[in-house]
Formats: sequence, structure tokens, C-alpha cells
Amino acid sequence: MDQSRAWTDFAAVKAALGIERLLEQYGVKLRRRVGSHLRGLCPLPQHSSWESRESFIVNTRKNVWVCHSQSCVAARGGQAGGNVLDLVAIMEHCSIVEAARRLSARFGTDGHMGRGLEGTGFKKNEGGASSLFPFSVATQNAPLRFVLCPVDSRHPYLHQRGIEYQTAEYFQAGFYSASGLLEGRVVIPVHNRHGQLVAYAGRAIGQAEPRYKFPTGFQKSLELFNLHRAVRSGDRRVVVMEGFFDCMRVHQAGFPNVVALMGSALSATQQELLLAHFGELVLMMDGDKAGRRASQRIAAQLGNQIPLRVVEVPADRQPDQLNGTEIRRLLETDGAAAQISGAEHNARIATVERSL
Repeated sequence: MDQSRAWTDFAAVKAALGIERLLEQYGVKLRRRVGSHLRGLCPLPQHSSWESRESFIVNTRKNVWVCHSQSCVAARGGQAGGNVLDLVAIMEHCSIVEAARRLSARFGTDGHMGRGLEGTGFKKNEGGASSLFPFSVATQNAPLRFVLCPVDSRHPYLHQRGIEYQTAEYFQAGFYSASGLLEGRVVIPVHNRHGQLVAYAGRAIGQAEPRYKFPTGFQKSLELFNLHRAVRSGDRRVVVMEGFFDCMRVHQAGFPNVVALMGSALSATQQELLLAHFGELVLMMDGDKAGRRASQRIAAQLGNQIPLRVVEVPADRQPDQLNGTEIRRLLETDGAAAQISGAEHNARIATVERSL
């Protein structure tokens, strides 16, 4: 069946997935206040208030969340809070319908599961006992059993994005014209830490939505794009970026030790991979408010676990919009990428945020 047309039971998805577990998948950790209430810094991409450090509240019993920051609520069109589907829709910039489909695919939920226990986010096992993990959460993405071909690495869209043919060929990226889910998109292979192909990301070359398509069930939070190649470079320092094209442009500029989060959130698994394979991190996130907030969150997550350096991309620009000279200047300038602690980085971000 066409997954885009498959019927999904929204109530079943919401009942099966606990919001605390979902937040963990995004790398968000909140403090438990009283009973079923969690509280902390709002992780939503629209949140821009540095002063609102305790505005995000979660009720795990009711499986709902709310942000009390007025600017954050206003940026989301007056939506103060919601359930797990609302959270995924906001975090991943998709519709509620698409959010339900993504959750169903990732966590094995579907319209045939039992009714959830009232307000808990859990469901009954067949034996009647409640389970803290009612769905099967994959611990790894299964390797693909096929390779897409032919793929045109000389397509004009890649040139438009500043990707040279040799770079596109190295990453095996290119336009895919054959029939299938990714037809008419630029496809980018994603490998796991062992170098096994686990997914293709399909980038629309026009105004089609979604901008990116992934195979059903693929979990970005379990992988770091280009990790296997970065590890092979032998450098214990790695540049951490948001997107595929950011990664390819920095590699093209002469820095093979680069990985991408495939988003702006650092998951627990991605954190483990970075700490296991590298001895120093260089954060080079987007130069907009969201990118700077992402740097702030990641620096706070990693704390003093690993030496951390931050490269501040020019305001409102992305790394893939910089030319090779600009990238090298940023990464090779000691002042721009001076080593700092998580606390020092938070203080710097606070100053930048207040000036915006």
C-alpha cells in the first residue's frame, strides 16, 4: 500500500507513545518537578527567549506539553501546547497527519493496537499487565538490500547548491529519475557507523513538500551522516553540522572529518557516537536564531564531557551558503573557533540572543 495514503489511528498513536520517551528521542532532558510534571528550557525551534529558561512544562500523566513563553506562543500562531503529535509536527516541520504516520512507522504503532491506559501513554499487554515500553523501539536501522541507480551526480541542482561533481560522486549523491518513492529528487545515501547503507534522503529540487523524504521506519536519531568516513580520516577532532549539504560543502573545502546531525537536535545515540569516536568537537551550526539555540542546547548537553569549540557562522547564513575560502577562514581562525566550555558558550549565546 502507498504509505502516503495508509490509514493511521491518531488516538492509538497518541496512546502508545509516552511524551517523555519522545522527548528523549530528540535529546531533550527536563527536570522532574512534582509527580508527573517535568520542566525546563523549551526545545521548540520557534523558541527565542533566553530569559524563559523554565517555560516548557510536560505532564507525563496526561501526555501533554505547554510552553508559557509569550514570544514562543506567538511564533507558533498562538498555540501554547499540545500532545505528542503536535510536538512532532512542530519539531519536524510537518503536518499532524504526517506526524502520526512518522510516529507509527518509527515506533511500530498502528491502528490495530489495544486501547491505551487512560492518560498514561502506555497500553496493556495481552496478559493484562501494563508495560513501560508498549511499542518496539528499534535500536538500529536495518541495512538496505538495494542501491538506487542510475544517479546523476552532474545534475544542475547540485551545481546550484555549490556541490562540485567530484564531491557529489564521492558522497554518491545525485538526481534519481527512475520510478519509486524518491523519483525526481536528489538522493543522498546515509550509512551507519559500520559503513552499511541504511537509507536514502530524497531532496526535492523545486517547491515540492516535504523537502526531504526518508524510507518508512528510518530513524535519523540513530545515525550521524558521514560518520564512517570521518572516522576513517583518523582525525580525533570532528566538525558537527546540521545538514547534508553543509557537510558536503565543508568536506569539499578540505575538512573530511565532518558529520551532520540531519537536523538541529543531538539525540542520545548521536551523543554516544560522537563521544566514542572523537576527542574534540567543533560545532558549526546555521547562523540563524534556531542554529544558535541548537549550539546552546548541544553545548549544555555535552557539558564538560569533551573539549568543545564553536564556529559562529555569519548571521542568517548556512554553512552550505559559504564558499571554500569563507569556510576555511572560519575553521582555521583560532579566534573564531577558540576552545570554550559549555558554560562559557551558554553565556556567549545569551549575549548574542539579547542583541537580536
